[in-house]
Amino acid sequence: MLANPDFWIMKPFNTLFFLCFGFFLLLLVAASLLLRGKSERAKQAVLVTACAVTFVGFFVYKYFISIDADYNIITAEMGGFNWWGELPLHLCNINMMLIPIAVLKKSRPLMCFGFFLGPLGALMALLMPGNGFSGYSLLLPRMIGYYGTHFMIIIEGLAIVTFGLFRPRLRDLPRAALTVFIVAFCVFLINMLLRWSGLHPKANYFFSVETEGNFLLELFHSWIPIPFLYLVPSIVILAVWMLLITVPFELADRRRARLESRV
Repeated sequence: MLANPDFWIMKPFNTLFFLCFGFFLLLLVAASLLLRGKSERAKQAVLVTACAVTFVGFFVYKYFISIDADYNIITAEMGGFNWWGELPLHLCNINMMLIPIAVLKKSRPLMCFGFFLGPLGALMALLMPGNGFSGYSLLLPRMIGYYGTHFMIIIEGLAIVTFGLFRPRLRDLPRAALTVFIVAFCVFLINMLLRWSGLHPKANYFFSVETEGNFLLELFHSWIPIPFLYLVPSIVILAVWMLLITVPFELADRRRARLESRV
């Protein structure tokens, strides 16, 4: 099976995709078990190191993309490779930088951002890969980099909770939603700077300037036809998403508190 070239073709929902996903989830489970009972400092060190390795790997794989003739042919209509368009400022990969800050500073709003949006953004990228990242052999450097980076971001976001560094609470959500808004606005300003300077005339990190055909953002844009502001409804949706995830944690904590009070 491994000798069959077709086995290594990576597409969302195919066998190889689920095998890779399972491997990284097992990696998360193993790390969580090994760190059980360890100090908070040790857990922070492991998570920060993982993010640092992913960050370095991100730029290594971007370098391989920059010299990948096939990729540049595939993306020629979009202008080909541009380093200013490949910065870690998308919804998923920005977490490689924010998660270390969050856990070292013990910033609950940033940990909310990393836990809720890191895995969500990376999963969206895995299920809807861009041109040149679906239907090709996983053994290509650009494919290893793309899928390895996004799978790692998923487990790093989840690790904030599974390592015991953070448990979401309902009272965190207003500040978390505000943090999402602030981060998105900062990225929007970076987009404007890159466009104004000419470094990347089509900079659109976080899709905060143009919808790029996304049907949901197109709907929001029809309501609020103003760059960045049309993202506000999506932030409301994210707030509901965070609420749905947080409620089970809140109920479990309250139940535990009741049981402890009876002892």
